[in-house]
Amino acid sequence: MTADQILAEIREANLSYLMLAQSLIRADREQALYRLGISEDTATLIGTLSAAQIMKIASGNTLLCRFRMDDELVWNLLTSHGKASANDAVNRLHASILMAGRHQEAA
Repeated sequence: MTADQILAEIREANLSYLMLAQSLIRADREQALYRLGISEDTATLIGTLSAAQIMKIASGNTLLCRFRMDDELVWNLLTSHGKASANDAVNRLHASILMAGRHQEAA
């Protein structure tokens, strides 16, 4: 993949992320804050962006979203390494609880 292709993919991901974020914020603000892992101020800003502003922000060369699972415990719960498939739902629930707690700490 060339540098130009990577930049095009980043811009596309940014546009998709901003459009999804704005849609979630407008539909259910509390769920959006949790699912996106963003603050109230950020949600307010994203929720009020115009289409032109979204296009301008998305056209940058820096990825706007990031992985929220930054520790091994959460990744292991999500990927269920070495676990039976019957525990998948429990593992995902546990991972969601851990991430929700971190969202509350950040807010």
